[in-house]
Amino acid sequence: MTNADRNTVVLVGQLIAGEGKAFEQVMETYYKKLLIYAYSFTNDYPQAQDIVQNVFLRLWERRQNINIRESFQGLLYKSVYNEFIDNIRKNKPTTSLDEAYWNAVNIAVDDANNQLLEEKISLVKREVEQLPAKCKQVFLLSKQDGLTNSEIAAYLNISVKAVEGQITNAYNIIRKGTEVKLKKLVLMFLSMVKLA
Repeated sequence: MTNADRNTVVLVGQLIAGEGKAFEQVMETYYKKLLIYAYSFTNDYPQAQDIVQNVFLRLWERRQNINIRESFQGLLYKSVYNEFIDNIRKNKPTTSLDEAYWNAVNIAVDDANNQLLEEKISLVKREVEQLPAKCKQVFLLSKQDGLTNSEIAAYLNISVKAVEGQITNAYNIIRKGTEVKLKKLVLMFLSMVKLA
């Protein structure tokens, strides 16, 4: 067992015991990763935020029932995926083709979770790096540094509306740049799963 694994076991033990600081550490460690993962499904930032917030809420409410067979990170990613599927089922009728697609994604996530996730995160990072300079600066101040729109506006001496526009523009560019690539990536992993 590596030091990272031991640290995770200790952290999860503290979480199960109801230690608030352990929960805060889990959120600090995994929030951004889970948000990127949720966004790769939704292409909708507010919806991705809701999904991740619900996952953390349920994690805290059900902390005493946490049972990690493989990895804590895997449990969190699976929870995000399940929350996304629940939202789809609640909010719009799903065609059998959509259902088959998301079931296939689920298989890929289960079988190649870490590698697929790393590829997705890498893909999104590449798209962020290619954003126009001002757009990238605003986006990173918001998503990486955690500044509010008002704080960014004050820091860059621009209007809040301009900040909102740059963030919206960034999401549109990232979504367009990753949408087809993500589907190809998932299909590639599905073919690998079938061959394995």
